[in-house]
Amino acid sequence: MVTFRAPSDWNLPHLECCHCSQSCHCCPCLVSTMGTTSFLTRARGLLRIRNQLVRECLAELLATFVMMTITLSSAAQKTTFFETKGNLLTSYLGSALGVMAGIYVAGGISGAHMNPAFSLAMCLIEQFPWWKFPIFVVVQTLGSFISAGAVYILYYDAIWHYSNGTLTAFGPRETASIFVTYPADYVSVANGFLDQVIGTGVLILVVMGLMDTRNKAVPKGLEPVVVALLVLSIECSMGANCGCPLNPARDIGPRLFICLAGWGLEVFSRGNGWWWVPLVAPLLGAAVGTSLYQLFVAFHYPEEDSEVLAEQGSIVLVNTTIEPDIGMSPKEKDTEETVPAGYPPPPCV
Repeated sequence: MVTFRAPSDWNLPHLECCHCSQSCHCCPCLVSTMGTTSFLTRARGLLRIRNQLVRECLAELLATFVMMTITLSSAAQKTTFFETKGNLLTSYLGSALGVMAGIYVAGGISGAHMNPAFSLAMCLIEQFPWWKFPIFVVVQTLGSFISAGAVYILYYDAIWHYSNGTLTAFGPRETASIFVTYPADYVSVANGFLDQVIGTGVLILVVMGLMDTRNKAVPKGLEPVVVALLVLSIECSMGANCGCPLNPARDIGPRLFICLAGWGLEVFSRGNGWWWVPLVAPLLGAAVGTSLYQLFVAFHYPEEDSEVLAEQGSIVLVNTTIEPDIGMSPKEKDTEETVPAGYPPPPCV
């Protein structure tokens, strides 16, 4: 065995290995540990991004990708295996748990919006700057687009086997609905539009209550679980009409992908041109849900409570710490340390 001995001019501190109790620098365990730590430190120094907005966009992209990959995979498994390895309930569970996973991935960095409707709601209550809204919409749509590609690759053989070699949005073996939503045959576009306004309105209204630190508090760290249960309840109660998209990025990103991947423009024509409804109706629903919570609850707290809030940071979905004209938070500029976005978190009002 070849033993590595550190040169004397390295001036390494006196170390003792917890595995073999050797205290000299020639211990293979210590050499391996120091080498790994040094590599990780160098890699972090080379790859670390200091610009706050870029970090938020990367985190939002990853969170949306995780959420959508789980959501679309649960639908693909249900459909392509003829509901022998999944059913409607497992599909709903998959999408709800996907939301939970996405929030845990990036909640403390970007806020894990993952939904333009939620980003809009945050803008309306001045918890998110308007200039970031279009940027987040693009990032969320891109994350959904990429996740659709990942699921298509993952279930490539199953999709082609199920569809008998024809990628289509029509017929008994259509596979477009794995990736996007369509209304039931008897549901009109107007009814589907109202369905999405109400569904998204309920979603945003309840999330507003979860975020309001003056209201009933959610145990810290369990907010993503509660949001997932909320999503599951909405899907179980309002999913029959049109698949319960509730999220413009969730629908348009995969729709663009399957249009380019072989399904063609028929993914836009099915359902009497349904494609625009999941884009517009959730945004309107977000505005309605936000307004209802403000009008019925938030506006009526006693004046003395407006300045003194309960424990801050009990929800991980808000981030407004960055100013439009800077790339790092003030603490980062002073200490050159990375501070997760949203810490310390702003008060939710």
